[in-house]
Amino acid sequence: MVKQLPSDTTPAIIYPESDGQPMADNTKQFRWIVTIKENLELLFAEDANVFVAGDLLWYPVEGDNKTRQAPDTMVVFGRPKGDRGSYKQWEEDNIAPQVVFEILSPGNRLKAMAHKLKFYERYGVEEYYVYEPDDVELIGWVRFPQGSLRESQNQLELIDEMNGWISPRLGVRFEVTANNLEIFAPSGERFLTFVELGQLKEQEKQRAEQEKQRAEQEKQRADEAERQLEEERLKYQALQDLLRERGINLEEL
Repeated sequence: MVKQLPSDTTPAIIYPESDGQPMADNTKQFRWIVTIKENLELLFAEDANVFVAGDLLWYPVEGDNKTRQAPDTMVVFGRPKGDRGSYKQWEEDNIAPQVVFEILSPGNRLKAMAHKLKFYERYGVEEYYVYEPDDVELIGWVRFPQGSLRESQNQLELIDEMNGWISPRLGVRFEVTANNLEIFAPSGERFLTFVELGQLKEQEKQRAEQEKQRAEQEKQRADEAERQLEEERLKYQALQDLLRERGINLEEL
């Protein structure tokens, strides 16, 4: 009789790639999520070790598929770009997202914000920004590094004034007006919506086409001037030849 060896029947832990929640509750919230995420992608497009994601489930603890959050936008310095179904921190050199953004909707208010603040504080987020587009209200928290004048004691501290605040990690500047939030890259360029980026691309295309047309016109004028000059030279040469046949040398006149 062959004795059957016991097998490991511990079920594998599944980390779902969706929490079943919609990315956004309305068009305004969705537009802001896309604008921030895509502009941050552009900002760090040349840095292969900055990973930017939107609405991606982040699991900070191996073996725990209940502890998770899906920030509207998150930025991870020190991790390569690439597609992921979720962000399992233990598979990412245990690097937590350093910066997260949340865009509030009418159904996502103070209770959810407080819950996420506690989560992000516990699991190592350095900067946490919350924007409420209906009231144009921006709130931010930052974890001041050790040795700084405002060392955070491992806590996220409320930023006193967001208008004009520059993100330590991203280098972007926030400007809050009465009617809108504007975010500026370190270069000074404003974050644009997808439509504005498309319009800018079209304007650049039209400008390039106009420059091409001007260059072609300049070339045509230069070619015409050269042609006329050559005609004048040939006429002058023909005149010299005619006068020389008649024994007249222009250089002796």
